[in-house]
Amino acid sequence: MSDCCTPDGSCHTTARTTYQVEGVGSAHCQGVVTKAVGALDDVRAVEVEIGTGLVTVTTAAAPDEAFDQLLAKTVDEAGYGFAGRVSA
Repeated sequence: MSDCCTPDGSCHTTARTTYQVEGVGSAHCQGVVTKAVGALDDVRAVEVEIGTGLVTVTTAAAPDEAFDQLLAKTVDEAGYGFAGRVSA
C-alpha cells in the first residue's frame, strides 16, 4: 500500500492488486476490460496487459473477498474469463 494525495491536498491510502483475466488478446479487449473494471466503486486505476491478461487494479482500500467476487462478475459480464488473484 502507498499514500496518495489528490489535487486538492487530501490524502488517502490505496492498494494495488493483480488479477488474471483470460481472453485479453487485443487493444479492443484491453479497452473493454479497462472500462468495465474502472466503473466499479472504489477503483482508482486499471492497467490491463494485452496477451498476458494481467489486470492490476488500484483501489481506495485493500480489496476483500466481496470485491473479488464483484470483479469476477464484472469481467464475466464483459465477456472474459476471471481466473483469480495473482498478487495483493
